[in-house]
Amino acid sequence: MATLDFALVNNTGSDTVYAYITGQAIDNNNAVFLLQADGKTAYYPTSPSATGSALAQDCAIPLGASGSTKTVTIPHIAGGRLWFSRDAKLTFLLNPGPALVEPSSSNPSDPNYNIFWDFAEFTWNSSQLFVNISMVDFFSLPIALALENTSGSTNTVKGLPADGLETACNGLTAQDAKDNAGWSKLIVKQGGANLRAVSPNTGAALTSGLLANYFDGYVRQVWSKYGSDTLTVDTQAAAGKLTAKVQGNNLTFSSGGITYAPPSSADIFANSSGVFAVSSDDTKNQVSARLAAAFNRSTLLTNANQPDGEVPSNYYTNPVTNHYARICHATALDGRGYAFPYDDVGPSNGADQSGSVYDPNPKLLTVTVGGLTSNSTKKDAKQGDTPRSGGDNGGPSAAPTQPSQGGNRNPDTQKQSRSQTLTTILHKLLCHKSS
Repeated sequence: MATLDFALVNNTGSDTVYAYITGQAIDNNNAVFLLQADGKTAYYPTSPSATGSALAQDCAIPLGASGSTKTVTIPHIAGGRLWFSRDAKLTFLLNPGPALVEPSSSNPSDPNYNIFWDFAEFTWNSSQLFVNISMVDFFSLPIALALENTSGSTNTVKGLPADGLETACNGLTAQDAKDNAGWSKLIVKQGGANLRAVSPNTGAALTSGLLANYFDGYVRQVWSKYGSDTLTVDTQAAAGKLTAKVQGNNLTFSSGGITYAPPSSADIFANSSGVFAVSSDDTKNQVSARLAAAFNRSTLLTNANQPDGEVPSNYYTNPVTNHYARICHATALDGRGYAFPYDDVGPSNGADQSGSVYDPNPKLLTVTVGGLTSNSTKKDAKQGDTPRSGGDNGGPSAAPTQPSQGGNRNPDTQKQSRSQTLTTILHKLLCHKSS
């Protein structure tokens, strides 16, 4: 069975840090997978008789003292997550299926809610290793990636600096002071200290009505503009470029019967609800991804050629924009990291915004938790340094991430609530570009 090493570096300043690796074992019929505490032994849980059952094995991998490195070994994994927690262990539970109950950033009753934790996402199959950092739901602990291939080349994502959470929370507070929209309510505190910053989508689950009408005025401006101007959307797929104008109250495309009513703010922040809900029409899904990205970056009033005419330095420059995403990119050492589900949308061969690394011939993935301490220098926060190669999320060979079995975060219900992973799956399937 094929295996791959991950080197996990503790740079948090705490000597009590744990890692967890979860996903689906590709070479074992996609069974639910966790890596045991020794960092080598697979654990395939059986279906329990009751919801909220404990794991039968210890899967908390201790990283050792701050500054140390722990090497772990994984098999082929789809829909993988590499979790880190600081100062306390995380609680994973099982529901019948088996379905893994994961930590939640949107459920205050979750046993992990008041713990510092974060994760990166990955898939490793026979085609390649694909890894990304994520701030789609929230962020707390800085995570950096360095992927070395068998030829000795290394691609990196620098992630947030060691003080990234404090810097970003200060930015959210400052933005709220400017527009009084509620951005500071995205800051979750524990004992008076910043614990995490959550996305507007997660924030709405924690604070009812938060930012509910935020984009309304901007949407009206966009609808007014394209009542007379023509919008062009490049699907970057077989359908090619489509044009649209507002007719009546719908943005209507010239072919395919694709139309959109004005999106709500919730639709824009979620990327997957209302008018942007997943359709059986792949072409509409490709258009939806590009419209959702343009709304979050607030570029539709200045660029009628989406996403081909996009320039990262123009992202988030409108006063009404996804300031959470803006601040995430502004804080990241290289300006990269998924800050909303379709953050990998961009012009063909444009700069990567999503914070992804991938390679068909991986040798070693080094993941640093706690922020880099090497000679990392801050670049323009809106400019990535890695060009796209063929398609979003790793080009044509990128394998879609798969969800865990059920993925229920709430042990009291069978309802699935894995918004980040589900939307990541969808954008990898729907934002695919041809090379």
